[in-house]
Amino acid sequence: MKMGLVLSTNDPETNYNALRLANFCKAQGDEVAVFLLGKGVEVDRINSEKFEVRGQAEALLKAGGRIAACGTCLRVRSLEGSETCPISTMKDLYELIRESDRVVSF
Repeated sequence: MKMGLVLSTNDPETNYNALRLANFCKAQGDEVAVFLLGKGVEVDRINSEKFEVRGQAEALLKAGGRIAACGTCLRVRSLEGSETCPISTMKDLYELIRESDRVVSF
């Protein structure tokens, strides 16, 4: 199955759980793509003792999952793309939605 997740919050617990789900789906053999939108592009900046967001993102990438970040949302926050948050476009979000069997939004 192709699973798409749209993450649009910078809440540590929500990000952690969304990325845990993404990693679980990947472990089940699914193709997984995460699109960071709005506040979601701040995932690299989340620093929480309780919720290891960065570790979940890195595990997903290491397992072959994909993460893309809205370029406009990054620019609005004066942020640049990174390995975890590569710059992407609305076209990429459209394709993620169009190609996924399921899309979950957080």
